[in-house]
Amino acid sequence: MAESRDDGRDGRFDPIAARHEDVLAAIIDRGQIRVTELAAELGVSAVTVRRTVSELSAAGQVRRVHGGAEALPRARSTGDPGRRITAGMPVVQLAGKTAGVMVPSLDYYWPRFVRAVQENLAAADMRMLLRGSSYDATDELRDIRELLSAGSDGLLIAPTMSGEGGDLVRDWLASTTVPTVLVERSAVVGREHVDVESVLTDHAAGASAAVYHLASQGHARIGVACTEISLHADEIRRGWYRAASHLGLPTTGVVDTDIPERRGPGFHVGIEEFVDAVLATGTTAVLVHSDPEAIQVAQSVTGRGLRIPEDLAIVAYDDEIAAYGSPPLTAVQPPRRTIGQAAVNLLAARIADPGRPVHRLTLNPVLRVRESTTYRRAPQT
Repeated sequence: MAESRDDGRDGRFDPIAARHEDVLAAIIDRGQIRVTELAAELGVSAVTVRRTVSELSAAGQVRRVHGGAEALPRARSTGDPGRRITAGMPVVQLAGKTAGVMVPSLDYYWPRFVRAVQENLAAADMRMLLRGSSYDATDELRDIRELLSAGSDGLLIAPTMSGEGGDLVRDWLASTTVPTVLVERSAVVGREHVDVESVLTDHAAGASAAVYHLASQGHARIGVACTEISLHADEIRRGWYRAASHLGLPTTGVVDTDIPERRGPGFHVGIEEFVDAVLATGTTAVLVHSDPEAIQVAQSVTGRGLRIPEDLAIVAYDDEIAAYGSPPLTAVQPPRRTIGQAAVNLLAARIADPGRPVHRLTLNPVLRVRESTTYRRAPQT
């Protein structure tokens, strides 16, 4: 769960570290993997995955089993009856405590996170109060106060952090004494510029992984598109730009655009204009945030008589429904379940010890390789 895929010295991509992160994330996310299946997903040889599993096992991070590997089981006891281990991370037991959870949506992206939070709160003998917000800071602050009025001992929240709304939220965070963990958000607040506890996905690393994968399939003109309301568009573009630049691929003269909000009247026109731009620029592969937009792009491409991935390779970002596209779309999958687990662990530890150092965790996504990118095999290593 490294904070970056750089090597820490000169900013260059470290493929060995990245592969360790991909394999470890897949094992933790699924509980168990088969070497041959994961090798096919990552576009590498089974020998490479088997070697990586051996190294992770030697480091005490996973357990080898016949044909694959599994995540370390939850330990029955660590010698301290107040703690247990979940996937290598301590969970403080706080019987009777309540976590207030506020997320921006209850119908996309966030449900898997919420389920993970509930499971891990139960492991910590805590209960959950849940509210869905509306990307409006005034409403979000009301939701937060209602969660506290209902008896929340701490908060896991994903509030608005941009514009005037973000200023309202930061002011509240600077003044509150309630244990709070930001989810998929980060903030520095108050005159003393204090970090708020947070756990988030390294979306730039996910975008970089998509670009490296597409380049390994032979693509030299790789574009990017994000829905215009995406909170992570800047990070995704930064990762796209970083990887393309490192590989010597063009970042101008390829498609780089926003797609209108899918519930708005301009969405379908925007999709068609995007595909027009792809064809006009000679872009042969694209990273599209998020899944619904990527699926609509695929439908437009095939509707014009073009082939995926022969004429255009597509990587979606989110992996909520990408696997159900036609063809199934390769996708960057943020580690939502692990984010939920880590958020609960941070909150429980903060409630138990309010004076502990502030933690800011960043987790890498996993690339799920499917038919929308794999007509050309990467060289085996």
